[in-house]
Amino acid sequence: MITTAKENISDRLAYEFLQQKQFTAWEAACLRCGACCGAFDSDQCEYLTREKDGAYYCAIYENRFGVHATTGGKPFRCVPLRDILHQSWPGDLRCIYKKQRNSW
Repeated sequence: MITTAKENISDRLAYEFLQQKQFTAWEAACLRCGACCGAFDSDQCEYLTREKDGAYYCAIYENRFGVHATTGGKPFRCVPLRDILHQSWPGDLRCIYKKQRNSW
């Protein structure tokens, strides 16, 4: 089957739209519990910030991946959550992604 350039562009745009939709849904699911960033540990990420309503957020979210430090100065590597969902950390039972993973 021969496809035209127009079909290839259309398929690519549809795929990119689907990826963006899935990314948006993934991000929106977060309960902002802060567990993955050490909120329930004695030495959390130095960029973890708590809002007045109790929700947590990362002060450098768009640039979070890579080597950073805890509030105590311990270096660690921030990675995509999907890379550590199989691990345990303090407070991880609050994480919606862990809950969803356990129901798969």
